[in-house]
Amino acid sequence: MLTIAAARPGPYSFDLSTTALLVIDMQRDFLEPGGFGESLGNDVGQLRRTIAPLAALLADARAVGLSILHTREGHLPDLSDCPPAKLSRGAPSKRIGDPGPKGRILVRGEYGHDIVDELTPLPDEPVIDKPGKGAFHATNLDVLLTERGIRSLLVAGVTTEVCVHTTVREANDRGYECLVLADCVGSYFPEFHRVGLAMIAAQGGIFGWVADSAQVRAALPTTGVLQPSS
Repeated sequence: MLTIAAARPGPYSFDLSTTALLVIDMQRDFLEPGGFGESLGNDVGQLRRTIAPLAALLADARAVGLSILHTREGHLPDLSDCPPAKLSRGAPSKRIGDPGPKGRILVRGEYGHDIVDELTPLPDEPVIDKPGKGAFHATNLDVLLTERGIRSLLVAGVTTEVCVHTTVREANDRGYECLVLADCVGSYFPEFHRVGLAMIAAQGGIFGWVADSAQVRAALPTTGVLQPSS
């Protein structure tokens, strides 16, 4: 059992064999200059600061054989899995399915929909395509975690207040213990990021714990502890 003593609101303990790193929506359209996120007037630098610490954590997690899963938010090309309440959001010409700077906006298979090169998943790391904000909605994530015996999640990705928060809440309702990695999650809006993390750890950890990735990396043992996940 490993323990992150400096986690908020208190120490967070986890077993490598029952823990997974869940990387949420680190997609080109959200993080890259010239992508959909930036076309809406957002500062993608607020999200890109997460790439370096997350890449370092991924390397260490892979070295010890930790289960790693990635998600991408997006929809089928015919948009049949996109509800009207979501499809109608945004200004005309900048809605889901419209032509964007890196292909059709939030459509599976488009260049902008895929994960940034710095964080490319390995072949044995599942990539869950999700149609909603939460990673459990209309996906097989819960099945994949159950098959692996996972009960704890180290959570990274974007954005803090939307897809990360929704996923952590869903996970909490399903009985997973979540540690959100503060420097590996990000928002276009710094205040939303700060408050989003505070909400997770509030009231004794109402949704989970918060810590920096460096604290997790320091707690991980050296290589060869687990067999690589499949």
